[in-house]
Amino acid sequence: MECGLYACPHCGETVDTSPDPGGGEQQQYIEDCPVCCSPNLISASFSADDDGFHIQASPEI
Repeated sequence: MECGLYACPHCGETVDTSPDPGGGEQQQYIEDCPVCCSPNLISASFSADDDGFHIQASPEI
């Protein structure tokens, strides 16, 4: 399973996440920060060049 890191936009803590390898090259999902419990919108894009996901997080609206 591929893992990626992002900074929680609420508390700034570095968090790891695991996009679904069968979910496609572009994914979006909601994930609660394990530190502050705030919901984050995770955008994951697979990069064949890096052989992994690039992760971006924003506060859930």
